[in-house]
This record gives sequence, C-alpha cells and structure tokens, in this order.
Amino acid sequence: MAVSENGVSAPEALPLISDATLRDSAHMAGVEFTPRDAVVIADLLVKTGVSLVEVGMVSGPSSKDADLVLATHEAVGPERSMTLVVVRDRRQVEEALDEALRLGVKHVMFSIPTSEEHAALKLASSSSKYLVNVARAAIEGAKERGFHVTFSGEDGARTPRERLVPYVTAGFEAGADRFRLAETVAYLSPWQMEEKIADLTAIDGAEIEIHSHNMLGMAVANSLAAVRAGAQWISTTVAGIGERGGNAPLAELLTSLRVIHGDTRFDLTHLTELSRAALRGSGLGYAFQSGPTTPHAFAYELPGQLTHPEYYETLPAELVGNRRELRVRTRLTTALVKWALAEEASGLDIDAFTAWLTKRQQHSGAELMERDDIRKAAVDFQQL
Repeated sequence: MAVSENGVSAPEALPLISDATLRDSAHMAGVEFTPRDAVVIADLLVKTGVSLVEVGMVSGPSSKDADLVLATHEAVGPERSMTLVVVRDRRQVEEALDEALRLGVKHVMFSIPTSEEHAALKLASSSSKYLVNVARAAIEGAKERGFHVTFSGEDGARTPRERLVPYVTAGFEAGADRFRLAETVAYLSPWQMEEKIADLTAIDGAEIEIHSHNMLGMAVANSLAAVRAGAQWISTTVAGIGERGGNAPLAELLTSLRVIHGDTRFDLTHLTELSRAALRGSGLGYAFQSGPTTPHAFAYELPGQLTHPEYYETLPAELVGNRRELRVRTRLTTALVKWALAEEASGLDIDAFTAWLTKRQQHSGAELMERDDIRKAAVDFQQL
C-alpha cells in the first residue's frame, strides 16, 4: 500500500463515487425532489466528477419516480445514472425490471435484505437458501434484459460473515457486476468495517461498494476504511441527506480524499452550489444536519419502518431525547394512513380517504405532514 504526502497509507486504487441524493426522494421522510431539481443536481454531480447518479426507486409498474428518472436521463444520460429496484419475489422483480426497461434505465441496483431480521420482514423468510435463490433469479433476469447490475446487502453490516460471503459469492456467480454493502443500520466501527469489506474483496472478481449511514457520525470514516480494505466504490449523498441520521456526505467525503490521500480528481468548486440546490429542493433548509438529535433522524414515511422501528434504528429515539415521527408529502399509502390514524381508522374508508388526501396534497403544494395532520385531514374528509 502506497503512502500519501501526509504519511497516510493510500489505497491501491482511489474509489469511484456514486451519489444517492435523488434516490432518497423515494426513501427519506418528507423529501420529494422535482424533475427540475433532478436536472440541476444531476448536472452538478457529474461536473463534480461523480461517476453514477442514483435516481428513483422502481418496485413495479407505473413508478412514482418515473419523471425523476427521465429528467436525470435527459440531464446526464442513462449511462451515468442508476435506479434502485426493490426485490421481494420473482414476479414482482420481473414487473419492476420491465418498468425499468420502459424508462430507459441501463444500470439497476437491487435492494435485497440480507440480515435474518430484514429478510424475515421483507422476504417472509430468513432462510439463507431462499435469499440466494431470490437474488440469483433477480440478477439473471436483469442480465438477460441487458442491465448493468449492482446488488446490495441491505442491512449487510449486521449480516454475519457465514451468511453474507456465500450470498455475495452466489450473486457474482449469477452474473452481477458489483456488490453494495449497505450499512442500513449504523453499526460498525472503521476497523470492523475494514474487516467486513476484506472478507468480500477476497472473493474472486468482486467489485465492492460501501453505502454507510451516519447515525453514529462515522459514515465518512467507515467509507474510507472500506476503501482501505479494497472497496472500489463509495455511495454518498449531497449534504448527507438520507434516512437514519443521514448518509456519507459528499463534500466531507471528497475533501477527506483530497486531504488524506491527495486525490485531485474531483472539481470541488461545485460543492457549495450543489449543497444549496439539494437542501433547497429537499425542503430541509440550509440548517440541515445529520446525526441522532435532528428532527429527521427518526422520521419515516414507509409503514414498515414505523411498525418495526427496532429493525432500522441503531439506538431508540428515546435514548437521545428524540422522538419517532411520521413525515410525508404526497407518498401516501393506505398502510401509512392506517398507522397514522390507529384506532381512529375504524369506520373510515381508508382507500377513499388516502386517494382524497393525496390529491389534496398535490393541489396544495405538498406541504409536509405529520401524524396529527393526517388525523385532522380525516376529520375534514368525514365532514364532506
């Protein structure tokens, strides 16, 4: 391993960067970028030197993120973008891949839960054999359609070596191009991350990416540790925008590469403009910060995260004096509305109310709603 000017051991090869800011419009509670935002952000990311712009999420036909994906393709081309495809079962994956084809996607990133907890929750089975079979089928189906395929280990940081390594090995044998270790729940120290990644880079032909969350404030450190162990890609977000304390912030990551490893590949002059554009478009404001004490740290808009928070949280909100909250704009579902209303949902036509509230949100400018706002809206609906 070479030594940089400041005496720090440099990795064998400096990492490529993928940025997931525009994908978090489908994940982070209350964040919804517009196609106009996507054009500006994607363009600045590419000018900065980011290799792949991750945009949107596809789980089946009629993706809610279609306009965002198409706008990004228009701005930087489909070859420079990547879209997340949710994996739950074979039929669902086939429908999602067909939708991705319709949108002109070239590069898909499969979100596949690997820990026993997340696999049981999302795949309805914690079986390692079933996990591998689902991943193989998804990867083979995507390669048959001509996609470049990255597959993930969702909650990979908490997935034991004896479960994770055979899964990653099987994914590459099925034809995948890259594996992303997702530190879905911030969990590892940098030295633990280095050991975890070393197990994966030892697999023949493995191309590895790290995607860290920042709840413990170590997303950048863990990303650099992963590269030290041989990871070739780092996943970031602008300003650290993301769920559960945020993700590895792009500006801090790139400036760390510059200072620590003398990396001059990136044009850092765009970073401030990029951060302002992303924070403005996300509605988070310029004072947005990552970590466990922010209002966004334990905010969710996916019902599974609200009903099973212990599967997603490094530490409970109450431990740091914070609280768990629902935050949503137009990405309403009947399951989310049922959670918000709880016992007040009795006797209410949830499907009709959800459709009515979604339409009202779209017409009113999509202001941020919390649980109490949905309950108040239900009273308005019942009075119609």
